[in-house]
Amino acid sequence: MTPDLVTVVVPTRNNERTIEACLRSVAGQSHPEVELVVVDNHSTDLTQSIAHRYAGSVLVAGPERSAQRNLGLDQARGSWFLWLDSDMVLPPECLATALDTADRLAVDAVALPERTVGDGFWTACRALERSCYLDDPWLHNPRLVRTGLMRELGGFDLSMSGPEDADLRHKIRATGREIALAPVLVDHDEGRLTLREVMVKRYYYGRSIPSFMEANRGAAVSQGRTILEAYVRNRRRLGRDPVHAVGMVGMRAAEAVAYGVGARRGSRDARDAGDAGDAGDGGSRS
Repeated sequence: MTPDLVTVVVPTRNNERTIEACLRSVAGQSHPEVELVVVDNHSTDLTQSIAHRYAGSVLVAGPERSAQRNLGLDQARGSWFLWLDSDMVLPPECLATALDTADRLAVDAVALPERTVGDGFWTACRALERSCYLDDPWLHNPRLVRTGLMRELGGFDLSMSGPEDADLRHKIRATGREIALAPVLVDHDEGRLTLREVMVKRYYYGRSIPSFMEANRGAAVSQGRTILEAYVRNRRRLGRDPVHAVGMVGMRAAEAVAYGVGARRGSRDARDAGDAGDAGDGGSRS
């Protein structure tokens, strides 16, 4: 029986520090049938040069990772579609194990648990946080999905940058399909995080929250409740590392503020765009 072809799409921009390890891990998979597509958003460093060493196809496109992933989906020849950030590293058996999980459980979507690696206090806080989610399938977004299902759902929502993975999870579950959790661990190299970097990123992601909430009523509250339950379940783990646990709580609080400010900005931008559209329509009718 011929193994399924898996198309792996890696959107990127100016990630020369991490992209080689990412692409090398894809090229080194034990699963024999892999199509690697890199979609680069006009990098000005060595990202594209590195990508050409490993990828069968290197495309140049933006403006955001949702659009980049969708371009990769348009090009995909595989029966399965997997997307990675360019700071992620797959273990060698990752694809084989994920496909086996899909076959064994008869599912069309598989999540791959992640652990944070890197240096510094805030990175250790993030690593502790992620360790609380490893065994909770409801907190993992899919990462390996049948290509036909991805196309049926229309790929990633272009109005979102940050919540688009969670949006896809809700869309898949709305069809009645399950998302399995593969027994693998993907390394997410976040380098040396700073609290400022974390807040800037969450502010940016927060600008998409109004679109996410419009498409998924009640999902944000449900997600928050599930996260709190995960912390309660892992209270002993957190208690064994009180310094980073306190830092994690502080970081999550700062993220909540950044998300909130970003969401307000997103709502204001949407209103301004709507007002401009109304004015344009009025002008055309006069």
